[in-house]
Amino acid sequence: MRRRIMPRQRDEALYQRCLAAGLSELQARILAGRLSGYSGELDPLVTPGLRHLAHPEKLKDSRRAAERIARAVTEGEHIGILTDYDVDGITSHVVILRTLNELFGVPAQKLHSLIGHRINDGYGISLPLVERTLALKPRPSLVITADCGSSDEPRIARLRDAGIEVIVTDHHALPLEGPPVSAYATVNPTRNDCEFPDHTIAGCMVAWLVMSLARAVLIEFGALSPSTPKLSPWLSYVALGTVADCVSLGGSAINRAVVTQGLTLINRMEAACWRAMAERLGADSVPFDAETLAFQMGPRINARSRLDDPYAALHFMLAADEHTARRHLEVLDQDNQSRKAIEADMTETARALALQQLAEGAQVLVVYLEDGHAGVQGIVASRLVQAFGRPALVLTRAAAPGMLTGSGRSIEALHLRDALQRAHDLAPQALPRFGGHRGAAGIGLPVEQLETFTNALRQAVNEQLGVCELYPCVFTDGELTAPQLCLATLDELERLAPYGREFDAPLFDGEFLVENLRVVGADGCHLMLELSCGGVTARAIWFRALTPGEVPAFGLGARLRCAYKLSRNRWKGRESLQLMIEHAEQVY
Repeated sequence: MRRRIMPRQRDEALYQRCLAAGLSELQARILAGRLSGYSGELDPLVTPGLRHLAHPEKLKDSRRAAERIARAVTEGEHIGILTDYDVDGITSHVVILRTLNELFGVPAQKLHSLIGHRINDGYGISLPLVERTLALKPRPSLVITADCGSSDEPRIARLRDAGIEVIVTDHHALPLEGPPVSAYATVNPTRNDCEFPDHTIAGCMVAWLVMSLARAVLIEFGALSPSTPKLSPWLSYVALGTVADCVSLGGSAINRAVVTQGLTLINRMEAACWRAMAERLGADSVPFDAETLAFQMGPRINARSRLDDPYAALHFMLAADEHTARRHLEVLDQDNQSRKAIEADMTETARALALQQLAEGAQVLVVYLEDGHAGVQGIVASRLVQAFGRPALVLTRAAAPGMLTGSGRSIEALHLRDALQRAHDLAPQALPRFGGHRGAAGIGLPVEQLETFTNALRQAVNEQLGVCELYPCVFTDGELTAPQLCLATLDELERLAPYGREFDAPLFDGEFLVENLRVVGADGCHLMLELSCGGVTARAIWFRALTPGEVPAFGLGARLRCAYKLSRNRWKGRESLQLMIEHAEQVY
Protein backbone atom coordinates (compact mmCIF):
# COMPACT_ATOMS: atom_id res chain seq x y z
CA MET A 1 0.00 0.00 0.00
CA ARG A 2 1.66 3.20 -1.21
CA ARG A 3 2.14 5.97 1.32
CA ARG A 4 0.76 9.36 0.32
CA ILE A 5 2.51 12.66 0.93
CA MET A 6 -0.18 14.99 2.25
CA PRO A 7 -0.07 18.58 3.54
CA ARG A 8 -0.88 19.11 7.20
CA GLN A 9 -4.11 20.95 7.87
CA ARG A 10 -3.29 24.40 9.20
CA ASP A 11 -5.24 26.39 11.79
CA GLU A 12 -5.41 29.72 9.97
CA ALA A 13 -6.45 31.72 13.05
CA LEU A 14 -3.51 30.35 15.04
CA TYR A 15 -1.18 30.97 12.07
CA GLN A 16 -2.14 34.65 11.99
CA ARG A 17 -1.87 34.91 15.79
CA CYS A 18 1.67 33.50 15.67
CA LEU A 19 2.71 35.98 12.98
CA ALA A 20 1.22 38.84 15.00
CA ALA A 21 3.20 37.65 18.03
CA GLY A 22 6.45 38.05 16.11
CA LEU A 23 7.15 34.45 15.14
CA SER A 24 8.63 33.79 11.71
CA GLU A 25 6.45 32.50 8.88
CA LEU A 26 8.06 29.08 9.19
CA GLN A 27 7.55 28.94 12.97
CA ALA A 28 3.94 30.05 12.58
CA ARG A 29 3.44 27.32 9.98
CA ILE A 30 4.83 24.67 12.34
CA LEU A 31 2.63 25.68 15.30
CA ALA A 32 -0.53 26.12 13.21
CA GLY A 33 -0.04 22.66 11.68
CA ARG A 34 0.11 20.94 15.07
CA LEU A 35 -2.17 22.78 17.45
CA SER A 36 -5.51 23.00 15.71
CA GLY A 37 -8.06 24.78 17.90
CA TYR A 38 -5.44 25.95 20.41
CA SER A 39 -6.58 29.19 22.05
CA GLY A 40 -4.23 29.37 25.04
CA GLU A 41 -1.19 31.57 25.48
CA LEU A 42 1.70 31.05 23.10
CA ASP A 43 4.47 31.80 25.59
CA PRO A 44 4.27 28.47 27.52
CA LEU A 45 4.67 26.60 24.23
CA VAL A 46 7.33 28.77 22.60
CA THR A 47 9.43 29.45 25.72
CA PRO A 48 8.80 26.47 28.03
CA GLY A 49 9.77 26.96 31.66
CA LEU A 50 9.14 25.59 35.15
CA ARG A 51 7.12 28.71 35.96
CA HIS A 52 4.30 26.96 34.08
CA LEU A 53 4.12 23.98 36.48
CA ALA A 54 0.91 23.62 38.45
CA HIS A 55 1.05 23.05 42.24
CA PRO A 56 1.04 19.35 43.22
CA GLU A 57 -1.93 19.88 45.56
CA LYS A 58 -4.13 20.41 42.51
CA LEU A 59 -3.85 16.65 42.04
CA LYS A 60 -6.74 14.96 43.84
CA ASP A 61 -5.55 12.83 46.80
CA SER A 62 -2.00 14.20 46.53
CA ARG A 63 -2.07 15.75 50.01
CA ARG A 64 -3.42 12.53 51.52
CA ALA A 65 -0.73 10.53 49.70
CA ALA A 66 2.07 12.93 50.72
CA GLU A 67 1.04 12.87 54.40
CA ARG A 68 0.95 9.06 54.39
CA ILE A 69 4.43 8.93 52.82
CA ALA A 70 5.66 11.45 55.40
CA ARG A 71 4.27 9.30 58.21
CA ALA A 72 5.98 6.21 56.81
CA VAL A 73 9.27 8.11 56.67
CA THR A 74 9.05 9.52 60.22
CA GLU A 75 7.92 6.23 61.75
CA GLY A 76 10.58 4.14 60.05
CA GLU A 77 8.21 1.93 58.05
CA HIS A 78 9.32 -0.44 55.30
CA ILE A 79 8.15 0.93 51.95
CA GLY A 80 7.58 -0.92 48.68
CA ILE A 81 8.04 0.88 45.36
CA LEU A 82 5.97 -0.86 42.69
CA THR A 83 6.23 0.45 39.15
CA ASP A 84 5.70 -0.56 35.54
CA TYR A 85 8.62 -2.04 33.61
CA ASP A 86 8.84 0.47 30.75
CA VAL A 87 10.86 3.71 30.65
CA ASP A 88 8.10 5.70 32.36
CA GLY A 89 7.93 3.11 35.14
CA ILE A 90 11.72 2.82 35.54
CA THR A 91 12.22 6.60 35.69
CA SER A 92 9.34 6.86 38.19
CA HIS A 93 11.07 4.21 40.27
CA VAL A 94 14.31 6.18 40.26
CA VAL A 95 12.53 9.39 41.31
CA ILE A 96 10.75 7.72 44.25
CA LEU A 97 13.72 5.63 45.36
CA ARG A 98 16.29 8.43 45.24
CA THR A 99 13.94 10.86 46.98
CA LEU A 100 13.16 8.47 49.83
CA ASN A 101 16.77 7.40 50.29
CA GLU A 102 18.85 10.49 49.50
CA LEU A 103 16.53 13.34 50.48
CA PHE A 104 14.30 11.80 53.16
CA GLY A 105 16.97 9.57 54.70
CA VAL A 106 15.12 6.24 54.50
CA PRO A 107 17.75 3.46 54.76
CA ALA A 108 18.14 1.33 51.63
CA GLN A 109 17.27 -1.83 53.60
CA LYS A 110 13.80 -0.41 54.31
CA LEU A 111 13.06 0.20 50.60
CA HIS A 112 11.83 -2.66 48.40
CA SER A 113 11.89 -2.43 44.60
CA LEU A 114 8.98 -4.26 43.00
CA ILE A 115 8.98 -4.27 39.19
CA GLY A 116 7.00 -6.81 37.23
CA HIS A 117 8.39 -9.11 34.55
CA ARG A 118 6.53 -8.36 31.31
CA ILE A 119 6.29 -12.00 30.26
CA ASN A 120 5.94 -13.81 33.60
CA ASP A 121 3.99 -11.23 35.59
CA GLY A 122 2.20 -8.99 33.10
CA TYR A 123 1.35 -5.31 33.44
CA GLY A 124 0.50 -3.40 36.62
CA ILE A 125 -0.06 -4.76 40.12
CA SER A 126 -0.14 -8.34 38.92
CA LEU A 127 -0.90 -11.33 41.11
CA PRO A 128 2.75 -12.54 41.01
CA LEU A 129 3.89 -9.10 42.20
CA VAL A 130 1.35 -9.21 45.02
CA GLU A 131 2.67 -12.62 46.08
CA ARG A 132 6.24 -11.34 45.91
CA THR A 133 5.29 -8.37 48.08
CA LEU A 134 3.56 -10.54 50.67
CA ALA A 135 6.62 -12.83 50.82
CA LEU A 136 8.98 -10.00 51.78
CA LYS A 137 10.48 -10.20 55.25
CA PRO A 138 9.96 -7.80 56.85
CA ARG A 139 6.87 -7.00 54.88
CA PRO A 140 6.34 -3.35 53.82
CA SER A 141 3.41 -1.56 55.47
CA LEU A 142 3.13 0.91 52.57
CA VAL A 143 3.41 0.37 48.82
CA ILE A 144 3.74 3.34 46.45
CA THR A 145 2.94 2.58 42.81
CA ALA A 146 3.90 4.62 39.79
CA ASP A 147 2.69 4.37 36.19
CA CYS A 148 0.26 1.60 37.17
CA GLY A 149 -2.43 0.61 39.64
CA SER A 150 -5.53 2.49 38.49
CA SER A 151 -7.19 -0.66 37.14
CA ASP A 152 -5.92 -3.10 39.76
CA GLU A 153 -8.58 -2.99 42.48
CA PRO A 154 -8.68 -6.78 43.20
CA ARG A 155 -4.92 -6.97 43.80
CA ILE A 156 -4.90 -3.75 45.83
CA ALA A 157 -7.70 -5.18 47.98
CA ARG A 158 -5.57 -8.27 48.59
CA LEU A 159 -2.66 -6.13 49.77
CA ARG A 160 -4.95 -4.03 51.97
CA ASP A 161 -6.47 -7.13 53.55
CA ALA A 162 -2.92 -8.25 54.37
CA GLY A 163 -2.31 -4.96 56.21
CA ILE A 164 -0.44 -3.15 53.42
CA GLU A 165 -1.70 0.29 52.43
CA VAL A 166 -1.32 1.22 48.77
CA ILE A 167 -0.82 4.69 47.30
CA VAL A 168 -1.50 4.65 43.58
CA THR A 169 0.27 7.25 41.43
CA ASP A 170 -0.58 6.78 37.78
CA HIS A 171 -1.65 8.54 34.58
CA HIS A 172 -3.52 5.81 32.71
CA ALA A 173 -7.25 6.14 32.12
CA LEU A 174 -9.36 4.96 35.03
CA PRO A 175 -11.98 2.23 34.66
CA LEU A 176 -15.61 3.37 34.44
CA GLU A 177 -16.17 2.49 38.11
CA GLY A 178 -13.55 5.05 39.09
CA PRO A 179 -10.41 4.91 41.30
CA PRO A 180 -9.65 1.62 43.10
CA VAL A 181 -11.65 1.77 46.33
CA SER A 182 -9.12 -0.25 48.31
CA ALA A 183 -6.25 2.17 47.68
CA TYR A 184 -5.29 4.52 50.50
CA ALA A 185 -4.99 7.26 47.88
CA THR A 186 -5.16 7.40 44.09
CA VAL A 187 -3.29 10.27 42.49
CA ASN A 188 -4.13 10.34 38.80
CA PRO A 189 -4.74 13.47 36.69
CA THR A 190 -7.34 11.63 34.59
CA ARG A 191 -9.72 11.39 37.58
CA ASN A 192 -13.02 13.17 36.92
CA ASP A 193 -12.73 14.94 40.29
CA CYS A 194 -9.12 16.08 39.74
CA GLU A 195 -8.47 19.80 39.23
CA PHE A 196 -4.95 19.43 37.85
CA PRO A 197 -4.86 21.47 34.61
CA ASP A 198 -3.09 18.84 32.49
CA HIS A 199 -4.21 15.21 32.31
CA THR A 200 -1.54 14.31 29.73
CA ILE A 201 1.45 14.24 32.10
CA ALA A 202 3.47 11.02 32.29
CA GLY A 203 3.50 8.64 35.25
CA CYS A 204 7.00 9.79 36.23
CA MET A 205 5.73 13.39 36.46
CA VAL A 206 2.88 12.32 38.75
CA ALA A 207 5.42 10.53 40.95
CA TRP A 208 7.71 13.59 40.94
CA LEU A 209 4.85 15.89 42.00
CA VAL A 210 3.73 13.58 44.81
CA MET A 211 7.26 13.19 46.15
CA SER A 212 7.80 16.97 45.90
CA LEU A 213 4.68 17.47 48.01
CA ALA A 214 5.87 14.82 50.48
CA ARG A 215 9.07 16.85 50.93
CA ALA A 216 7.00 19.96 51.70
CA VAL A 217 4.87 18.00 54.21
CA LEU A 218 7.94 16.61 55.98
CA ILE A 219 9.28 20.17 56.31
CA GLU A 220 5.88 21.26 57.70
CA PHE A 221 6.06 18.39 60.21
CA GLY A 222 9.52 19.54 61.27
CA ALA A 223 10.93 16.17 60.20
CA LEU A 224 13.06 17.66 57.41
CA SER A 225 15.16 20.78 57.31
CA PRO A 226 13.86 23.56 55.03
CA SER A 227 17.30 23.48 53.41
CA THR A 228 16.70 19.91 52.17
CA PRO A 229 17.33 20.00 48.39
CA LYS A 230 14.32 20.10 46.10
CA LEU A 231 13.61 17.38 43.56
CA SER A 232 14.60 19.58 40.58
CA PRO A 233 17.61 17.42 39.54
CA TRP A 234 15.29 14.42 39.12
CA LEU A 235 13.57 16.25 36.24
CA SER A 236 16.29 14.70 34.07
CA TYR A 237 14.61 11.32 34.66
CA VAL A 238 11.15 12.84 34.20
CA ALA A 239 12.20 14.23 30.81
CA LEU A 240 13.33 10.79 29.65
CA GLY A 241 10.16 9.08 30.91
CA THR A 242 7.92 11.76 29.40
CA VAL A 243 9.46 11.55 25.94
CA ALA A 244 9.75 7.75 25.91
CA ASP A 245 6.14 7.27 27.03
CA CYS A 246 4.92 9.31 24.05
CA VAL A 247 2.72 11.65 26.08
CA SER A 248 1.68 14.91 24.44
CA LEU A 249 4.27 17.58 23.74
CA GLY A 250 1.70 19.64 21.87
CA GLY A 251 -0.54 21.91 23.92
CA SER A 252 0.92 20.72 27.23
CA ALA A 253 2.88 23.55 28.86
CA ILE A 254 3.91 21.22 31.70
CA ASN A 255 5.28 18.43 29.51
CA ARG A 256 7.16 20.92 27.34
CA ALA A 257 8.60 22.59 30.44
CA VAL A 258 9.85 19.40 32.10
CA VAL A 259 11.39 18.03 28.91
CA THR A 260 13.15 21.34 28.22
CA GLN A 261 14.47 21.61 31.79
CA GLY A 262 15.30 17.91 31.93
CA LEU A 263 17.38 18.07 28.76
CA THR A 264 19.33 20.99 30.21
CA LEU A 265 20.09 18.85 33.28
CA ILE A 266 20.95 15.76 31.21
CA ASN A 267 23.38 17.72 29.06
CA ARG A 268 25.35 18.74 32.14
CA MET A 269 26.33 15.04 32.14
CA GLU A 270 26.46 14.91 35.95
CA ALA A 271 24.97 11.39 36.24
CA ALA A 272 26.96 8.33 35.21
CA CYS A 273 24.08 6.97 33.10
CA TRP A 274 24.06 10.04 30.84
CA ARG A 275 27.86 10.00 30.46
CA ALA A 276 27.88 6.29 29.60
CA MET A 277 25.15 6.79 26.99
CA ALA A 278 26.98 9.75 25.44
CA GLU A 279 30.13 7.64 25.26
CA ARG A 280 28.18 4.80 23.57
CA LEU A 281 26.51 7.12 21.03
CA GLY A 282 29.69 9.08 20.28
CA ALA A 283 30.88 12.61 20.95
CA ASP A 284 28.82 13.96 18.04
CA SER A 285 25.60 12.91 19.82
CA VAL A 286 25.98 15.64 22.46
CA PRO A 287 24.04 17.71 23.29
CA PHE A 288 21.14 15.27 23.59
CA ASP A 289 17.74 16.39 22.33
CA ALA A 290 14.27 14.89 22.67
CA GLU A 291 14.90 12.61 19.67
CA THR A 292 18.00 11.20 21.41
CA LEU A 293 15.79 10.26 24.36
CA ALA A 294 13.05 8.85 22.12
CA PHE A 295 15.14 6.86 19.67
CA GLN A 296 18.41 6.09 21.46
CA MET A 297 17.93 5.95 25.23
CA GLY A 298 14.28 4.91 25.40
CA PRO A 299 14.55 1.80 23.20
CA ARG A 300 17.62 0.53 25.06
CA ILE A 301 15.92 0.83 28.45
CA ASN A 302 12.69 -0.64 27.12
CA ALA A 303 14.47 -3.52 25.40
CA ARG A 304 15.48 -5.06 28.73
CA SER A 305 11.91 -5.27 29.98
CA ARG A 306 10.68 -6.49 26.62
CA LEU A 307 13.01 -9.49 26.67
CA ASP A 308 13.85 -10.14 30.33
CA ASP A 309 13.49 -8.68 33.81
CA PRO A 310 13.92 -4.89 33.93
CA TYR A 311 16.32 -4.53 36.86
CA ALA A 312 19.38 -3.99 34.64
CA ALA A 313 17.64 -0.87 33.34
CA LEU A 314 17.02 0.34 36.91
CA HIS A 315 20.64 -0.37 37.89
CA PHE A 316 21.84 1.50 34.81
CA MET A 317 19.82 4.58 35.73
CA LEU A 318 21.03 4.44 39.34
CA ALA A 319 24.69 3.68 38.58
CA ALA A 320 27.04 5.63 40.85
CA ASP A 321 30.02 5.47 38.49
CA GLU A 322 30.73 5.11 34.78
CA HIS A 323 32.18 1.59 35.07
CA THR A 324 28.91 0.32 36.59
CA ALA A 325 26.82 2.29 34.08
CA ARG A 326 28.83 0.89 31.15
CA ARG A 327 28.42 -2.67 32.41
CA HIS A 328 24.63 -2.37 32.63
CA LEU A 329 24.41 -0.43 29.36
CA GLU A 330 26.18 -3.29 27.59
CA VAL A 331 23.36 -5.62 28.70
CA LEU A 332 20.73 -3.12 27.51
CA ASP A 333 22.51 -2.71 24.18
CA GLN A 334 22.68 -6.46 23.56
CA ASP A 335 19.00 -6.80 24.40
CA ASN A 336 18.19 -3.97 22.00
CA GLN A 337 19.99 -5.78 19.18
CA SER A 338 18.08 -8.98 19.99
CA ARG A 339 14.84 -7.01 20.10
CA LYS A 340 15.50 -5.64 16.59
CA ALA A 341 16.00 -9.14 15.15
CA ILE A 342 12.85 -10.49 16.82
CA GLU A 343 10.90 -7.42 15.70
CA ALA A 344 11.95 -7.87 12.04
CA ASP A 345 10.76 -11.50 11.95
CA MET A 346 7.47 -10.73 13.71
CA THR A 347 6.78 -7.70 11.49
CA GLU A 348 7.19 -9.79 8.34
CA THR A 349 4.68 -12.38 9.59
CA ALA A 350 2.29 -9.71 10.89
CA ARG A 351 2.28 -7.86 7.55
CA ALA A 352 1.28 -11.02 5.70
CA LEU A 353 -1.63 -11.61 8.09
CA ALA A 354 -2.65 -7.95 7.93
CA LEU A 355 -2.83 -8.06 4.12
CA GLN A 356 -5.43 -10.81 4.37
CA GLN A 357 -7.56 -8.64 6.65
CA LEU A 358 -7.12 -5.62 4.37
CA ALA A 359 -8.48 -7.67 1.47
CA GLU A 360 -11.63 -8.11 3.60
CA GLY A 361 -11.90 -4.35 4.12
CA ALA A 362 -10.96 -4.30 7.82
CA GLN A 363 -10.66 -0.85 9.39
CA VAL A 364 -8.70 -2.22 12.35
CA LEU A 365 -6.02 -4.91 12.19
CA VAL A 366 -6.03 -7.65 14.87
CA VAL A 367 -3.07 -9.97 14.36
CA TYR A 368 -2.37 -13.05 16.49
CA LEU A 369 1.22 -14.28 16.28
CA GLU A 370 1.13 -17.69 17.90
CA ASP A 371 4.91 -17.93 18.23
CA GLY A 372 5.51 -14.22 18.71
CA HIS A 373 7.37 -12.55 21.59
CA ALA A 374 5.09 -10.56 23.88
CA GLY A 375 7.75 -7.94 24.49
CA VAL A 376 7.74 -6.68 20.91
CA GLN A 377 3.98 -6.48 20.30
CA GLY A 378 3.74 -2.70 20.52
CA ILE A 379 6.61 -2.06 18.11
CA VAL A 380 5.16 -4.48 15.55
CA ALA A 381 1.74 -2.82 15.93
CA SER A 382 3.41 0.54 15.20
CA ARG A 383 4.96 -0.89 12.04
CA LEU A 384 1.52 -2.04 10.85
CA VAL A 385 0.04 1.41 11.50
CA GLN A 386 2.86 3.00 9.50
CA ALA A 387 2.48 0.52 6.63
CA PHE A 388 -1.30 0.43 6.33
CA GLY A 389 -2.68 3.59 7.97
CA ARG A 390 -4.99 1.61 10.25
CA PRO A 391 -5.10 1.04 14.02
CA ALA A 392 -3.49 -2.30 14.84
CA LEU A 393 -3.34 -4.76 17.73
CA VAL A 394 -0.74 -7.52 17.89
CA LEU A 395 -1.38 -10.46 20.21
CA THR A 396 0.78 -13.33 21.45
CA ARG A 397 0.44 -16.08 24.04
CA ALA A 398 0.42 -14.91 27.67
CA ALA A 399 2.23 -16.65 30.52
CA ALA A 400 -1.13 -17.83 31.93
CA PRO A 401 -2.43 -20.93 30.09
CA GLY A 402 -5.21 -20.22 27.62
CA MET A 403 -4.68 -16.46 27.69
CA LEU A 404 -3.48 -13.95 25.12
CA THR A 405 -1.79 -10.63 25.72
CA GLY A 406 -1.65 -7.79 23.22
CA SER A 407 -0.54 -4.25 22.50
CA GLY A 408 -2.22 -1.78 20.20
CA ARG A 409 -1.29 1.45 18.43
CA SER A 410 -3.71 3.87 16.86
CA ILE A 411 -4.10 6.52 14.18
CA GLU A 412 -4.93 10.18 14.75
CA ALA A 413 -8.64 9.68 13.98
CA LEU A 414 -9.26 6.90 16.54
CA HIS A 415 -9.22 7.01 20.35
CA LEU A 416 -8.01 3.46 20.98
CA ARG A 417 -8.83 3.23 24.68
CA ASP A 418 -12.40 4.41 24.04
CA ALA A 419 -12.73 1.82 21.27
CA LEU A 420 -11.58 -0.92 23.67
CA GLN A 421 -14.04 0.30 26.30
CA ARG A 422 -16.83 0.02 23.74
CA ALA A 423 -15.62 -3.47 22.73
CA HIS A 424 -15.68 -4.45 26.42
CA ASP A 425 -19.25 -3.13 26.73
CA LEU A 426 -20.29 -5.17 23.70
CA ALA A 427 -18.59 -8.40 24.87
CA PRO A 428 -17.32 -8.19 28.48
CA GLN A 429 -16.25 -11.82 28.58
CA ALA A 430 -14.05 -11.31 25.50
CA LEU A 431 -11.99 -8.48 26.98
CA PRO A 432 -11.55 -8.93 30.73
CA ARG A 433 -8.47 -6.70 30.96
CA PHE A 434 -7.40 -3.59 29.07
CA GLY A 435 -5.87 -0.19 29.68
CA GLY A 436 -4.12 2.65 27.92
CA HIS A 437 -4.87 5.97 26.28
CA ARG A 438 -5.73 7.52 22.92
CA GLY A 439 -2.70 6.33 20.98
CA ALA A 440 -1.67 3.09 22.66
CA ALA A 441 -3.17 0.34 24.79
CA GLY A 442 -2.60 -3.10 26.27
CA ILE A 443 -5.10 -5.97 26.49
CA GLY A 444 -5.53 -9.47 27.91
CA LEU A 445 -8.15 -12.02 26.83
CA PRO A 446 -8.87 -15.77 26.69
CA VAL A 447 -7.70 -17.36 23.45
CA GLU A 448 -11.15 -18.86 22.76
CA GLN A 449 -12.61 -15.33 22.82
CA LEU A 450 -10.32 -13.95 20.09
CA GLU A 451 -12.96 -14.02 17.32
CA THR A 452 -15.62 -12.50 19.58
CA PHE A 453 -13.20 -9.77 20.67
CA THR A 454 -12.17 -9.04 17.08
CA ASN A 455 -15.78 -8.65 15.98
CA ALA A 456 -16.59 -6.41 18.95
CA LEU A 457 -13.55 -4.22 18.31
CA ARG A 458 -14.36 -3.93 14.61
CA GLN A 459 -17.85 -2.74 15.50
CA ALA A 460 -16.44 -0.24 18.03
CA VAL A 461 -13.94 1.13 15.50
CA ASN A 462 -16.57 1.36 12.77
CA GLU A 463 -18.84 3.33 15.13
CA GLN A 464 -16.04 5.78 15.92
CA LEU A 465 -14.62 6.22 12.41
CA GLY A 466 -17.75 5.87 10.31
CA VAL A 467 -17.22 5.52 6.58
CA CYS A 468 -13.82 6.97 5.74
CA GLU A 469 -10.95 5.99 3.51
CA LEU A 470 -7.88 4.87 5.45
CA TYR A 471 -4.40 4.83 3.96
CA PRO A 472 -0.84 5.39 5.19
CA CYS A 473 0.01 9.06 5.09
CA VAL A 474 3.10 11.19 5.46
CA PHE A 475 1.91 14.62 6.60
CA THR A 476 4.30 17.45 5.78
CA ASP A 477 4.66 21.14 6.57
CA GLY A 478 4.94 22.08 2.91
CA GLU A 479 7.98 23.13 0.91
CA LEU A 480 11.16 25.00 1.73
CA THR A 481 12.81 27.30 -0.75
CA ALA A 482 16.35 26.48 -1.89
CA PRO A 483 17.88 29.26 0.29
CA GLN A 484 16.09 27.76 3.32
CA LEU A 485 18.10 24.55 2.98
CA CYS A 486 20.67 25.72 5.52
CA LEU A 487 21.59 25.44 9.20
CA ALA A 488 19.97 28.81 9.96
CA THR A 489 16.58 27.26 9.14
CA LEU A 490 17.33 24.38 11.48
CA ASP A 491 18.21 26.90 14.23
CA GLU A 492 14.86 28.60 13.62
CA LEU A 493 13.01 25.28 13.98
CA GLU A 494 14.97 24.20 17.06
CA ARG A 495 13.74 27.30 18.89
CA LEU A 496 10.32 25.59 18.95
CA ALA A 497 11.69 22.35 20.47
CA PRO A 498 11.04 19.95 22.14
CA TYR A 499 9.30 17.88 19.49
CA GLY A 500 7.45 14.64 20.19
CA ARG A 501 3.97 13.14 20.28
CA GLU A 502 1.29 15.59 19.05
CA PHE A 503 4.10 18.03 18.26
CA ASP A 504 5.94 16.12 15.54
CA ALA A 505 9.34 17.22 14.35
CA PRO A 506 9.00 19.39 11.21
CA LEU A 507 8.72 17.40 8.00
CA PHE A 508 8.88 19.05 4.59
CA ASP A 509 8.39 17.95 1.01
CA GLY A 510 9.95 18.98 -2.27
CA GLU A 511 11.36 17.83 -5.59
CA PHE A 512 15.06 17.11 -5.92
CA LEU A 513 17.49 15.92 -8.57
CA VAL A 514 19.63 12.92 -7.61
CA GLU A 515 23.27 13.98 -8.10
CA ASN A 516 24.82 10.99 -6.36
CA LEU A 517 23.74 7.88 -4.46
CA ARG A 518 25.23 4.82 -2.84
CA VAL A 519 23.91 1.92 -0.77
CA VAL A 520 25.25 1.90 2.80
CA GLY A 521 24.81 -0.13 5.98
CA ALA A 522 25.91 -3.63 6.92
CA ASP A 523 22.78 -5.18 5.37
CA GLY A 524 22.59 -2.76 2.42
CA CYS A 525 19.27 -1.23 3.49
CA HIS A 526 20.13 2.48 3.58
CA LEU A 527 20.77 5.05 0.86
CA MET A 528 23.22 7.94 1.04
CA LEU A 529 22.31 10.64 -1.48
CA GLU A 530 23.31 14.03 -2.78
CA LEU A 531 20.22 15.98 -3.82
CA SER A 532 20.02 19.34 -5.58
CA CYS A 533 17.27 21.93 -5.70
CA GLY A 534 17.46 25.45 -7.14
CA GLY A 535 21.23 25.48 -7.25
CA VAL A 536 21.64 24.17 -3.69
CA THR A 537 23.07 20.68 -3.11
CA ALA A 538 22.40 18.87 0.17
CA ARG A 539 23.56 15.57 1.60
CA ALA A 540 20.74 13.17 2.51
CA ILE A 541 20.31 9.80 4.20
CA TRP A 542 17.32 7.49 3.69
CA PHE A 543 17.24 4.77 6.34
CA ARG A 544 15.52 1.46 5.49
CA ALA A 545 15.00 2.61 1.90
CA LEU A 546 15.66 -0.93 0.64
CA THR A 547 15.16 -4.50 1.71
CA PRO A 548 18.42 -6.52 1.97
CA GLY A 549 19.73 -7.26 -1.53
CA GLU A 550 17.31 -4.85 -3.24
CA VAL A 551 18.65 -2.50 -5.92
CA PRO A 552 17.46 1.15 -5.94
CA ALA A 553 14.63 1.74 -8.42
CA PHE A 554 16.18 5.02 -9.58
CA GLY A 555 19.65 6.26 -10.47
CA LEU A 556 21.64 9.41 -11.12
CA GLY A 557 19.60 12.15 -12.76
CA ALA A 558 16.28 10.89 -11.39
CA ARG A 559 13.82 13.40 -9.96
CA LEU A 560 12.42 12.50 -6.53
CA ARG A 561 9.61 13.97 -4.52
CA CYS A 562 10.84 13.61 -0.95
CA ALA A 563 9.35 13.99 2.50
CA TYR A 564 12.30 14.94 4.70
CA LYS A 565 13.48 16.38 7.99
CA LEU A 566 16.39 18.74 8.48
CA SER A 567 19.13 17.43 10.73
CA ARG A 568 22.50 18.57 12.01
CA ASN A 569 25.34 16.32 10.91
CA ARG A 570 28.25 16.64 13.35
CA TRP A 571 31.64 15.32 12.37
CA LYS A 572 34.87 16.07 14.23
CA GLY A 573 33.51 19.30 15.63
CA ARG A 574 32.14 20.57 12.31
CA GLU A 575 28.44 20.87 11.49
CA SER A 576 26.61 20.61 8.20
CA LEU A 577 23.01 20.26 7.10
CA GLN A 578 21.69 16.81 6.31
CA LEU A 579 18.27 15.80 5.02
CA MET A 580 16.67 12.77 6.67
CA ILE A 581 14.42 11.18 4.04
CA GLU A 582 11.21 9.68 5.46
CA HIS A 583 9.63 8.79 2.13
CA ALA A 584 10.43 9.37 -1.53
CA GLU A 585 8.80 8.65 -4.86
CA GLN A 586 10.14 9.12 -8.36
CA VAL A 587 8.69 11.95 -10.46
CA TYR A 588 8.38 11.17 -14.17
